[in-house]
Amino acid sequence: MKFAVLTALIACVPTFIDAASSRSPYDGASVFLIPSYVSEVQAAVANMTDSTLAAQAALVEQVPIFFWMDVSTKVPTLGEYLAAADAAGGTQVVQSVIYDLPDRDCAAEASAGEFSIADGGAALYEAYIDSIVAQVEQYPNVRVVFIVEPDGLANLVTNLSVPKCANAASTYKELVSYAIAQLQQDNVWLYLDAGHSGWLGWPANITPAAQLFASVLQGAGSGATVRGLATDVSNYNLLRGAEDPVQAPNPNYDEELYINALAPLLQQNNFPSQFIVDQSRSGVSGIRTAEGDWCNVLGAGLGMRPTTDTGNTLIDSIVWVKPPGESDGTSNSSSPRYDTHCGQSDAAQPAPEAGTWFQSYFEALVQNANPAFS
Repeated sequence: MKFAVLTALIACVPTFIDAASSRSPYDGASVFLIPSYVSEVQAAVANMTDSTLAAQAALVEQVPIFFWMDVSTKVPTLGEYLAAADAAGGTQVVQSVIYDLPDRDCAAEASAGEFSIADGGAALYEAYIDSIVAQVEQYPNVRVVFIVEPDGLANLVTNLSVPKCANAASTYKELVSYAIAQLQQDNVWLYLDAGHSGWLGWPANITPAAQLFASVLQGAGSGATVRGLATDVSNYNLLRGAEDPVQAPNPNYDEELYINALAPLLQQNNFPSQFIVDQSRSGVSGIRTAEGDWCNVLGAGLGMRPTTDTGNTLIDSIVWVKPPGESDGTSNSSSPRYDTHCGQSDAAQPAPEAGTWFQSYFEALVQNANPAFS
């Protein structure tokens, strides 16, 4: 976040000092419940025959999640939610995910997006960002937390051997920098996506990741800043706890270990070192056959509820970014967006397309919740 009173100082101090000294967006605020998700949960509960499970599931609608703008047509809906939050009064936080890079999901297929670099996708993405800016500027009294492009930059750390990722690398970096530069409003907090402990937490990846995040922030121009990074988005890793056997011998095998190791590297590169951590489906550990398995993992359960009582000053809040019950990807091998991870033995099947409701999986998440809903 950028404060007008500090404008004269920004050029004289490292960017991370400004961000780290500003308040968390969650301090003294209420987090807005996303109406579309509330409706999804209510419809799911109505379809349950087990009354005990239905009663537990009904409580999920009271947990704030993030609104994913995975297509540009969802941006006006963000405006509707900002208006509703503004009307509610008090200090409100609306949480949303910016997720529409051209050639998105470059190392997989399940969440391929609407824009293509070859078909003018960069300009279309800039227009998408501009439309988001226009919405948030109308509601300066509403705090807005954005997670910027899940998996996008992380793919550039480890997956440049994939031709689609190599081709998209410069565009990804330029467009994330553009998003940062444009979203410097006083009511906006930005967290770039930083993958997760089982991806960028490995010693070979963590330093290049910190350097990449810093270079993208630098590309946004003098004075531009972010609050920090988001980890474990749409994944299944514990915040802290026993090592998942599939992550051995990674020394940073949970999200807190990853964050504690990454923070000093970020500070060395003048990048803000505050975090939010997705725990929406991290209630159960030791359920994957490989650490890279990410699609509708069997046996998963709802995880820690959102809280600012994180036990770590580097972590602003535990959050629920991935809306539980919305599919990671389809298990239909004939689909253009089929990814082989969604057909593996540790993936729940049959599964619908990414982002659509997966009733049986939602029921399993509630049943396996840790802590339990009651």
